[in-house]
Amino acid sequence: MDRNVIGLLVLASFIALGSIAAGCTDMPGTTSADSAPVEGQETPDNRTAPDGSVAAGNNRFAADLYRQLAGDPQYAGQNLFFSPYSISSALAITYEGARGTTADEIGSVLHLPENESLRRAGFAGLDAALNSGDANYTLRTANALWAEETYPFLPEYIETAGRWYSANATNLDFVNNPEASRQTINRWVEERTEDKIRDLLPAGSINPLTRLVITNAIYFKGTWVEQFDANETTEEEFRVAENETVQVRMMQRTDEDAVYGYAQTDTLQALEMPYAHGNGTELSMLVLLPKEDNLTAAEEALDAETLAELRESLVRERVRVFFPKFTLETEYSLPPTLAAMGMPTAFTGEADLSGMDGTDMLFISEVVHKAFVDVNEEGTEAAAATGVVVNLKSAPVEDFTPVFRADHPFVFLIVEEDSGTILFMGRVANPESP
Repeated sequence: MDRNVIGLLVLASFIALGSIAAGCTDMPGTTSADSAPVEGQETPDNRTAPDGSVAAGNNRFAADLYRQLAGDPQYAGQNLFFSPYSISSALAITYEGARGTTADEIGSVLHLPENESLRRAGFAGLDAALNSGDANYTLRTANALWAEETYPFLPEYIETAGRWYSANATNLDFVNNPEASRQTINRWVEERTEDKIRDLLPAGSINPLTRLVITNAIYFKGTWVEQFDANETTEEEFRVAENETVQVRMMQRTDEDAVYGYAQTDTLQALEMPYAHGNGTELSMLVLLPKEDNLTAAEEALDAETLAELRESLVRERVRVFFPKFTLETEYSLPPTLAAMGMPTAFTGEADLSGMDGTDMLFISEVVHKAFVDVNEEGTEAAAATGVVVNLKSAPVEDFTPVFRADHPFVFLIVEEDSGTILFMGRVANPESP
């Protein structure tokens, strides 16, 4: 089994977080008047997200981003792990301030619903579902805006971010104190991810030209319905290549109560391991395991239709499960990746984020994402955060440095500096003549 399968195994868990619910009737961060049902708002679906919904778009983006990262030479042979919902949330708030080509590209890459009501209510409903609470697990997500205190953002943009995405704005002094501002934002992320995501914004990512930072944080901790017995965990080999193995701590459930949702095709096995829950949203980890060592079979199943068919075909039955313990920590700077996926304009001087401030002076300077996951006998702890840094475009600096190119006839003088007396004078018409 290729080493990248570890990243794929847990990718499914955060895909599940993006599709566990398609909405609810109360929107976070609104008044009772604001929380009335909205036409087009998504409703929960236990198996598949309806086409055109925020959840369906998020899942399509998840598969697209996975393929982009998996095909990037810099990640060859490496584990992958990210939260598509965290990235989608932060960029959806960015999209609300984008216009023209910039908005078209972001919307296309994220597969956002074109209908404004469906898009906004969809994100609000998903956020409400994810934050609804459950006695058996912890799951929460949060958005925030961090604005330069002297910069005049449009009130309607700030209101939209707050009402539909619960992204309330906090003013910071990016101009005079960018480092302290960076630390403030990072502390917010750490607090909302139980310190699992630290230093989201790296040193130097915030500078005096920064005008806005959009953040999302998501955190999950849950226990398996069918927990593994730590006494049964043993050291076993894990194939990372045809003739290469590593030692891992392999958990196992082989008893009569090891009943899971299970399905198989000619090329892969699918296993659904549910997390304990009360009255809240049901969560599970969906594992796609190729029957051969080649990951292609599992990666090809990531398209929305195939994944939905697999989930529909799951049948609860006894399964002898052997699954490795692992902990992953990943970090991505996403501008090159997102540009390659189809949204290059937002990162250039041609960016149009005029919906934020009414000008064409802003662009995205960075999209940073960090993720963490720990899978053990008891369950899973996972966290991720995304930061979108919006900077002021550097004004074109006119070069007033004189250029003196003596490539044509000229006069010259030799002058005594104190008195200004001309001691010699001449003209050069042809430097090659005597």
